[in-house]
Amino acid sequence: MRIFENYSLKSHNTFGIDCKADYFALVQSTSELRKILAEPEFLDLPKLFLGGGSNILLCGDYKGLVIHVAIEGIADLGNGLIKAQAGENWHEFVMWTLNHGYNGIENLSLIPGNVGTAPMQNIGAYGVELKDVFVELEAFHIESEEIHIFDNTSCEFAYRESVFKNKRKGEFIILSVTLQLSNEALVNTTYGAIKEVLNDRQITEATPKDVSEAVIYIRESKLPNPKEIGNSGSFFKNPVILKSTFEAIQKAYPEVPCYPVNEMKVKVPAGWLIEKAGWKGKRIDDYGVHEKQALVLVNYDNAKGADIYKLALDIQASIKVKFDIHLHMEVNIIQ
Repeated sequence: MRIFENYSLKSHNTFGIDCKADYFALVQSTSELRKILAEPEFLDLPKLFLGGGSNILLCGDYKGLVIHVAIEGIADLGNGLIKAQAGENWHEFVMWTLNHGYNGIENLSLIPGNVGTAPMQNIGAYGVELKDVFVELEAFHIESEEIHIFDNTSCEFAYRESVFKNKRKGEFIILSVTLQLSNEALVNTTYGAIKEVLNDRQITEATPKDVSEAVIYIRESKLPNPKEIGNSGSFFKNPVILKSTFEAIQKAYPEVPCYPVNEMKVKVPAGWLIEKAGWKGKRIDDYGVHEKQALVLVNYDNAKGADIYKLALDIQASIKVKFDIHLHMEVNIIQ
């Protein structure tokens, strides 16, 4: 394990924000994690734990210790139980499962980030969420240094939520995730865009790989590649609102899309709201809102995280004024 001083974090966040950490350490095992946390010179410093850096916005230099959790490894436990270590790249893990004859997470192809951050926000896309296949995870309790096991229920999964984002935020470092996958080649093609791609390709009996390839095609056509344009994917959650609020919007915009949640509430696409408020494609110097997907805020070159955060706050304010809806950010803001 090596420790670096005044270390650039540009390559460790998908926004590509060029800021620095006072100290940076890469850990590849639980023993290295224990060792760095026990170092006397770091005991009283603030600490930031990084995985793939796909769901954060760094608003300035980090005055403390950044620990990059890079523990790797995938194990087939039998009967479709697959255990992946936190440092595995998520998309590469999805490809591994498909190449080994398992399915269940093909709809989550090409989501940026690492396995360890997937449960934190219950990643989901195209009709599937992580909780649908989740069995358990191992997590390192920072204060006690004990390893805890969290099952599906104790993770308290919700829409882009988990116990690790709110109630117990900052208490644990996720070490591994175990999923229950299948080798029966059952696929979920209920999401409209997937159906369209499969139909265009004249595929009537889709395999898991067909679905994965369709999802990759859809994502690449709509979302910028973080290696080319800095971004963190969807910046805001799709808001769940009362039907009465939706009906008021529908009077002015009959075309407004929605997805039923229950008898009282519906979910409205945040991207649609942002586009209608005039933000889609708007560029301010080196940052802005992506031209193809209004949910995605981007760093075109050398933007500062604080500027992108200000843009997000301005979007929030305008949506509140125009639609009386508060947009919640998916991205973790590090100030």
